[in-house]
Amino acid sequence: MGRGRLRIYLGAAPGVGKTYAMLGEGGRALARGRDVVVGFVETHGRRRTAEQLDGLEILPRKHLRHRGADFTELDVEAVIAREPKIALIDELAHTNVPGSRNAKRWQDVEEILAAGIDVISTVNVQHLESLNDVVEEITGVPQRETVPDEVVRRADQIELVDMSPEALRRRMAHGNVYAPENVDAALSNYFRVGNLTALRELALLWLAGKVDEQLDRYRADHGISGTWEARERVVVALTGGPEGETLVRRAARIAARSKGADLLAVHVTRADGLSSSADPASLTKQRALVESLGGTYHQVVGDDVPRALLDFATGVNATQLVLGASRRSRLAQVLARGVGLTTTALSGSIDVHLVTHEATHYPGRPPASRAALTRRRRTAGWAMALLAMPLLTAGMLPFHGHLTLPSQILLFLLLVVGVALVGGMWPALTAAVFGFALLNWFFTPPLRTLTIHAPENLLALVIFVLVAAMVSTVVDLAARRTREAARSSAEAEVLSTLAGQVLRGEPLLERLREIYGLTSVTLLERAGESWRIVSMAGGPPCTDPGAGDTDVVIDEDLVLAVRGKLLDAADRRVLEAFAAEAAVALRHQRLTEEAEAARPLAEADKMRTALLAAVSHDLRTPLASAKAAVESLRSTEIDWSSADRRELLATADESLVKLHRLVENLLDMSRLQAGVLGLSLQHVALEEIVPRAAADVGDMVKVDLPADLPEVMADPVLLERVLVNLMGNGARYSPVLVTASAHGSSVEIRIIDRGPGIPPEAHERVFLPFQRLGDRDNHTGVGLGLALSRGLTEAMGGTLVPEETPGGGLTMIISLEIAT
Repeated sequence: MGRGRLRIYLGAAPGVGKTYAMLGEGGRALARGRDVVVGFVETHGRRRTAEQLDGLEILPRKHLRHRGADFTELDVEAVIAREPKIALIDELAHTNVPGSRNAKRWQDVEEILAAGIDVISTVNVQHLESLNDVVEEITGVPQRETVPDEVVRRADQIELVDMSPEALRRRMAHGNVYAPENVDAALSNYFRVGNLTALRELALLWLAGKVDEQLDRYRADHGISGTWEARERVVVALTGGPEGETLVRRAARIAARSKGADLLAVHVTRADGLSSSADPASLTKQRALVESLGGTYHQVVGDDVPRALLDFATGVNATQLVLGASRRSRLAQVLARGVGLTTTALSGSIDVHLVTHEATHYPGRPPASRAALTRRRRTAGWAMALLAMPLLTAGMLPFHGHLTLPSQILLFLLLVVGVALVGGMWPALTAAVFGFALLNWFFTPPLRTLTIHAPENLLALVIFVLVAAMVSTVVDLAARRTREAARSSAEAEVLSTLAGQVLRGEPLLERLREIYGLTSVTLLERAGESWRIVSMAGGPPCTDPGAGDTDVVIDEDLVLAVRGKLLDAADRRVLEAFAAEAAVALRHQRLTEEAEAARPLAEADKMRTALLAAVSHDLRTPLASAKAAVESLRSTEIDWSSADRRELLATADESLVKLHRLVENLLDMSRLQAGVLGLSLQHVALEEIVPRAAADVGDMVKVDLPADLPEVMADPVLLERVLVNLMGNGARYSPVLVTASAHGSSVEIRIIDRGPGIPPEAHERVFLPFQRLGDRDNHTGVGLGLALSRGLTEAMGGTLVPEETPGGGLTMIISLEIAT
């Protein structure tokens, strides 16, 4: 039996109609004669969605009991045993109740697919794992139920269910998504136009990525190597040279001309790991620039730079490639076409832009490479060339009659190779020429003359010189490459260390001082006409850039100065990379400090604004009612009856009680935030506190406590107040059931209502001060009840969390430690 196919309806936001679309597809499949069953569907009380279930076979759900409450979940065994062709299973990201067959519903779906059953499911974009933190940042609402992106990407078909923000808000206003009492709060919080627009864009971009993967797979399966301009992708090639920033900005402008175009930067590193022409500091800055412009940075390996660039561009289906004009001299360009012209000739359907820049003409000759060998080895090489050659000649003269000319040439060649190994190319070339003269004078007939009679002898001596020159060159080049490889390896290790330092937040300057054995490293910032020390390592510090042995200018206001020794050009490149990262770390630290300094001010301002709004509305209302009742009683123009007087007095008393409760809540919240709330923790029996709190609320509360509940550690007055608050909130909408049970070292008190409930994404928002879901009226207060309840519970060492009531409603769970 083959694996079933998975089809997913991806919702751009809650309420766009993904479940409706899934059921509609199931109905159409049933009409075509397919065997369709409903494994699990949650209609959320939406009438039009429920109507789509008509005519569909609904499998019974699996009943589970958890912490004293009943739940229903998808019955995986029943679906597999039924063996339908298609199973409709809603809410792919759902977390199953503990005790279920699997922890997550998507794992249930995997089992059903493995049994050969096709599945049609739904998921909202905010539940995708990769977008979870982004959605929380946009909406302010954390998403606790997520599904791995890979699970959704493996679906055989994904269909986006989308709706404009205005249309979705109209649906909500008409009561087609949430109950009427929850609409206003939802529209003013999660379902703001900005939030919905952002969620819609996230869904479209994520789905575009999925489509890109499908296109790449199709192209690979069918061997299509040409560029398909389905989407603009601009690739900019970076060398680490001074032209990099110009190229990046030009490429970004090209990409900006097409909506949704991608910007990719690529740097080609030689396969042998040697990239001495690339400046690490410049590459770091250019990478930061690319990422700040919304692009991505990539690094590929290849000795053939044009081919490596085109392979990368073709692999990402690029449409345009941006290169810098050649910095080589005109003579060099005549002798070889260079990267730009070669890439253009081989680019095929990819447009190539050759961008001129200030560094197009290299100013002067490039600096000569440093010697490959140490001074000591070069000195020893010259000594061998000048002294060993005469000594070898003197040693060979007594045996002149026994050695042929080829043997003598080989001995001289052996000495030249030894000179090359010790002293490098120039001493070896000198030794070769010197050896040619000695061989000619002492060992080539006619002796003691520069004349060579036999042509074969002349050829042998010329070959000797050529072989000696080639060997010397190869040895010198190998030594140079070895030195460059060692330096590149050291630079790579240092830069890797730098990256680790940045990620771990460790001090960069101290690490730099240790690596290069410096006396001090100082980061200076301009302060008017002088300089001030921002940070330093070692000592004594440099008080201005000129006081150091080497300084690196980061920008107009920041300079890194080091003292201890002069750094050469190669080390300076690494120093510049350190300087760039030190500047980034400094700016990040300052932004963090500013954010932390602004946070209390923002919270205080938010609290002040909310408090003023509360005072202006909720406190004023009962005060106005009490004042009106008192003024009416004091009026001499109306002769009030006894019944009227009692009613006015009752109104004034009720308003003053309400005013007292609101002020008390405000004061308690202030004490909680200030940390000065008085507590008296003691052993508390819940069978005494809970019924008393329920009696204060009224007949809407039913208490069902087991007889063997242990005592808990709590403040009895505060606990009763928390219970009254929570019971009163639930009793506004439906009868309330209060139960409790012991779990390990704690007791959980559950206040269960069957009201309209709260959307899962708003569970945490309701605990914020001055936040309410629903319209304000004269009886709802300032929105401090739940915030105060959680604060009081946590002050007693407990927790207060919300949970959806199975079948609809909200359950508030108070967890308190068992008294020992």
